[in-house]
Amino acid sequence: MSRDTLKTLFYPFDNGVLPSPGEGERVLFLGAEAGYRLPEGFLGEIAAVQPLKPFHKALQAARVNVATSPEGEDYDVALVLCGKHKGENEDRIAEALKRTKVGGTVVVAGSKEDGIQSLRKRFTQLGWGGDSLPKYHGVAFWFGRPDDANADPVIERFAKKPVRVEGRFDAAPGMFSHDRIDAGSELLASRLPTDFTGHAADFGAGWGYLTVMLAEKSPGLKGVDLFEADFHALEAARTNIAVNASKIPTRFHWQDLTSEEPRDKFDLIIMNPPFHESQAAEPALGAAMIRMAAKSLKIGGRLLMVANRGLPYEPVMTEAFKEWGETCRNARFKVLWGRR
Repeated sequence: MSRDTLKTLFYPFDNGVLPSPGEGERVLFLGAEAGYRLPEGFLGEIAAVQPLKPFHKALQAARVNVATSPEGEDYDVALVLCGKHKGENEDRIAEALKRTKVGGTVVVAGSKEDGIQSLRKRFTQLGWGGDSLPKYHGVAFWFGRPDDANADPVIERFAKKPVRVEGRFDAAPGMFSHDRIDAGSELLASRLPTDFTGHAADFGAGWGYLTVMLAEKSPGLKGVDLFEADFHALEAARTNIAVNASKIPTRFHWQDLTSEEPRDKFDLIIMNPPFHESQAAEPALGAAMIRMAAKSLKIGGRLLMVANRGLPYEPVMTEAFKEWGETCRNARFKVLWGRR
């Protein structure tokens, strides 16, 4: 998906304020998204990093060299595209500092909603030089990578710190509800079956909370397939399942459920579908996952899902399921069920 801040990020090179990386120079692109146009003379070799499957696929389709995690050192330039998670933005800058050579250039861009002004001020106060440019409803700022004595304290302060949730789950900034159990997921967990013995799937599994709850409530289940678009959240889920539900057979799928259909059919699907791709609510994401869930159930199989009360999922439930209803609701959420 192309967005304005992609153009903002490349603008300092486009207008000649920064020299474009030449042939043979290496460029690390953190938070990369497809749809950018390289400025004239930008010949550096780009190593893109994107852990979200739909954006990763789009970069692959554009024939960009892309990985789920940063690799290598001594890059000449690092590009950081900010998103909506403050902790993830800070971690990307820490990675840029770790992997860029002393004297290399780090360029950061984001929108107001990404907190770019606050980030820019913090780096201006460090006295590392550089400058900034507003363009395309966003801001790009840049600085030269200082020596390790100056960079290391900032790397230590900004790098992602693992979070322990309720003393038994591991998560990290950038993951959905990384520092607490989401209230919607908790409501859904309270309505999970206690006698389920079939094969289940957790759509949009995040770091694995709902799978663990299902395993605890229905220890006789045959197995759970976890589907998650965020590579790092899926890896956290592996750890959390191994620690909290090790006896349950599990399979893990890094998959975009809005476009990639599971190979198997399931007796039960549980999910707390995402409804944000950026800052704005986009209920179409949840609707696409509901349709995919209906396709992925065996005849007679059930969906159990939680959603914000205001999201208009009832029409798609009517369209996708033979029968459906509402299990419960509270002031913020509703739990819906559907049967194929």
